[in-house]
Amino acid sequence: MTSNAAPAPAFPGLIDRHWRRITLILWVGIALWLTFDRWNTVRWLSLSDTDDNMRLMQVRALIAGQDWFDLRQYRLNPPGGFDMHWTRLVDLPIAALILALKPLVGTAWAERLACGIAPLIPLSVTMVALAAAVRRLVSVYAWPLALLLLMMATTTMLMFMPVRIDHHGWQLASLAVTMAGLADPQHRRGGASVGLASAFSLTIGLEMLPYAAGAGAIIALRWVWDRAEAPRVIAYGGTLAVGCSLGYLGFASHANAVARCDALTPVWLSVMVTAGVLLCVLGLLSPASRAARLGLGLVAGGVIVAGFAGLFPQCLGRPEQVSPELQRNWLDNIREAKPVYTHPFNVYFPVIMLPVIGLVGAAVATARARGTAAFPAWSAVLLFTLLAGGLLLWQARASAAAQLLGVPGAVALAWIILPRLLASTSVLVRVFGTVAAFLLLSGGFAGFVVKWLPVSQTTPLIKSAARAGATCPSYSALNPLNRLAPQVIFTFIDLGPRLITMTHHSAIAGPYHRNGAAILDVQHAFGGSPDQFRAIARRHGAQLLLICPNMAESTVYRARNKGGFYDQLARGKVPGWLTPVPLPARSPLKLWRIS
Repeated sequence: MTSNAAPAPAFPGLIDRHWRRITLILWVGIALWLTFDRWNTVRWLSLSDTDDNMRLMQVRALIAGQDWFDLRQYRLNPPGGFDMHWTRLVDLPIAALILALKPLVGTAWAERLACGIAPLIPLSVTMVALAAAVRRLVSVYAWPLALLLLMMATTTMLMFMPVRIDHHGWQLASLAVTMAGLADPQHRRGGASVGLASAFSLTIGLEMLPYAAGAGAIIALRWVWDRAEAPRVIAYGGTLAVGCSLGYLGFASHANAVARCDALTPVWLSVMVTAGVLLCVLGLLSPASRAARLGLGLVAGGVIVAGFAGLFPQCLGRPEQVSPELQRNWLDNIREAKPVYTHPFNVYFPVIMLPVIGLVGAAVATARARGTAAFPAWSAVLLFTLLAGGLLLWQARASAAAQLLGVPGAVALAWIILPRLLASTSVLVRVFGTVAAFLLLSGGFAGFVVKWLPVSQTTPLIKSAARAGATCPSYSALNPLNRLAPQVIFTFIDLGPRLITMTHHSAIAGPYHRNGAAILDVQHAFGGSPDQFRAIARRHGAQLLLICPNMAESTVYRARNKGGFYDQLARGKVPGWLTPVPLPARSPLKLWRIS
């Protein structure tokens, strides 16, 4: 399936036979460099994303003895708390690292080091899987170029950075394994790889559900086209059904044992098991006629869709199942949930270049592979890359996956173009032409474009919000709050997870849809009258009010509710029932006691 059109490297035997070992050695070097480069974030436990903070809180609760299947966070919206829609699968490596390091360095440093190391583990899986995919698709010598392009996929690499401990890195690793499985010439191994990777990802969360569904559809289409693909379909269907079943039994929380739509609950478990069983049946039947196989595939798809719509009509809308008010005031305004083209040019242009180049490269490679054994694999990867591009036009949060899936196509283009440039008799072409081509094919040129062209849409308001968003959640800003006795603090939704992670206090809400009632309470409190705020704060048992002036969330309250409680507070109009609580002189925060 591989093509050796390009000149072989100087040490082909070494690069071919020991590719896994070399890849892991490179991973160790990259991991050490990233840890060194991001050491301050590790040292100060700078978990900048709310999900990373909640993940650490979930791990802490597990280590402290919380029930394995109890995913309730009791320090947000106390005393009852709220249920997270996650599972504990991603908690395991973090908890293991903390428990292993704790006797050596103490709890605080064990947490810091674990948060620094844990995101690098799925990077190793991603690198090996990506290298395997490119070896199968392009050349057994092309995988180092794939790893280099991965390092330049900035949005993808952000998910593997030290202290980025949430589940995105593991889901990207699953996606890389899926791509390697689609490119695998061995039917059973390839099908099993895709099935297990999909089950693993779905056990973590439903973020990659469109990719899992797309991969399954691609495998089914390959079988429709070629009856010889039946072993791949059977292996995929069996591993998907068994893997999802084991994932549900081992990791689904008590709260996910009901028919909810936002996690691997009985809803999606039944869909995946049914789909897996039906695919196994189709693979075993495998009629000789292509039309018959297409008909059976359409019937199976119709059964799954009809059964889902009939049994779970509540899941035909958004999986979060939030109220119309919460969707309008919060969910629809999440920036990463908007199409990539709605973002500023200097944000989206560098993000989309590698996916676009990868899609072009996959199309060219598929056309060139027509009539060869590589054609089915490249066709599958082309469809998968096209799916990623479509999802990017739907939600910007798909950018990390789109960049990752763009790498094989970009490598294919580079494997065609770079050898020709390097073989030129002109020194200028060999040197400058090769560098220019690499910057173009990797998407690296986009960074220079947005840097030198006057396209930045940064405003003073955006700059002040970014500054507040960086300083207010810092260790130095929040640590002084630990001098006060533990109590419930009323604060912004986006500051809640960080507050409970860095202090012993509790908060009202975090940006999670199952925490929807508390989110609306915070919005109503800050946007309503002072008396309304006081009543809501009392109902939640809040004794302190903490704000971060100019934080992005605060600008929403001021713009949306002029004259509301927060707008009055920002203009210095403080009601008499708020008593200032002193903080360090340079603190970016403001704190009052509620009476």
